[in-house]
Amino acid sequence: MLSAETTHHRQRAFRVDAVVIRHTNWGEADRLLWLYTLELGKIRVLAKGARKIRSRKAGHLEPFTRVQLLLAKGRELLLVTQAETIEAYLPLHDDLEGITYASYAVELLDRFTYEEGENRSLYQLLVDTLSRLSQMVERDLIIRYYELRLLDLVGFRPQLFHCLGCDEEIQPQAQFFSAPEGGVLCPKCGSNASGAHPISMQALKYLRHFQRSTFSQAKKARLTPELNREIEIVMQHYLTYLLERGLNTPPFMRRLRKENREKDSSGEVN
Repeated sequence: MLSAETTHHRQRAFRVDAVVIRHTNWGEADRLLWLYTLELGKIRVLAKGARKIRSRKAGHLEPFTRVQLLLAKGRELLLVTQAETIEAYLPLHDDLEGITYASYAVELLDRFTYEEGENRSLYQLLVDTLSRLSQMVERDLIIRYYELRLLDLVGFRPQLFHCLGCDEEIQPQAQFFSAPEGGVLCPKCGSNASGAHPISMQALKYLRHFQRSTFSQAKKARLTPELNREIEIVMQHYLTYLLERGLNTPPFMRRLRKENREKDSSGEVN
């Protein structure tokens, strides 16, 4: 059986399974889409006429939608000739928190990937994460797990078990996390290291657990709001260093979380 990539070279039209990452308007009625596909990794495609009111493709090409597409080779870009929804993850679109968390998952993948060929494990991680987020439970835990697994798959797995300064095994006490070094430093090595952030042993245990566990194992953990915030600070520090700029979604995620806490504390009913 021919792979999609082989088919792409031998035939004018071929099918892919994809998640719509983002889109932008193109010309008078077209839409330019960035997709993460099972067969080809991240690609750009053009959906002609997708912005027309009667377009049959438009409803299948919204962000966070998993679709099967028939693509054809155009003059400069691949063209969407048919689109069918595999999974719309509708609960994500029905509440602001769902949209925000899905936006973060997609933004993170988008920032760390290029049009460089297939990564089936990364595609599966994205699909699984969107499915988990759509179940509307333990979303912070889902995102923390996603961050660690994505870093593994794109080649930036942080070292969490040995000090990157002296190579000694980490002892059960508060440590430091260094983004430039790519992992933990013991108190002796980290206390004077530039840019090293303190990290509690409890937070480090959770990061280790997420790094070496399947999701079914990881979800047994109980992530308190305080612990989640500490881990989030460490992870955003590392991600920002790797990407050399901040992500757009996290500030809104934090603001939304704060507003939800305030609503809960005031007894306000949604």
